[in-house]
Amino acid sequence: MKTNRILTAVAVLTSCFIVSSVNASDHPKAGAEHPKAPGDIVAVASGAGSFKTLVAAVKAAGLVETLQGKGPFTVFAPTDEAFAKLPAGTLDDLLKPENKDKLKGILLYHVVPGKVMAADVKTMKAKTAGGKELSIKVEGGSVLVDNAKVVKTDIAASNGVIHVIDTVVLPK
Repeated sequence: MKTNRILTAVAVLTSCFIVSSVNASDHPKAGAEHPKAPGDIVAVASGAGSFKTLVAAVKAAGLVETLQGKGPFTVFAPTDEAFAKLPAGTLDDLLKPENKDKLKGILLYHVVPGKVMAADVKTMKAKTAGGKELSIKVEGGSVLVDNAKVVKTDIAASNGVIHVIDTVVLPK
């Protein structure tokens, strides 16, 4: 009989411990870190690993502060592979200090003021941060931005959203 009471007490204490452990994991402790909110456009692109060339170009064009600004911005971000498709020497030429304004114009052609999520995209013309018009077309389940295909959408940033494209788009 004494053994039954001891086993019952152990079972009750174990249950209490399990329940309190589950409840404690449901609520963060005081001072515990909460999951981080996404950083700004530049921080998110820098952390992604597939936009090294884009981030280097943004720095060379002097656009870091702009893309860290309040926004919101929608950025059609070419991957490193997209930049590699440019004709040989093009990128090196654009990164030269004397071509800063040209590079800036090309990069701002990839930025649309406002936050446009994939679900909101339709065939349209969008005015870019550089003042030019970008053609956006929904076709057969794909979205094309000028001649670039959107390959990944809705990457959240604190000041907007990034949509990944497979080709660098150039203003006309």
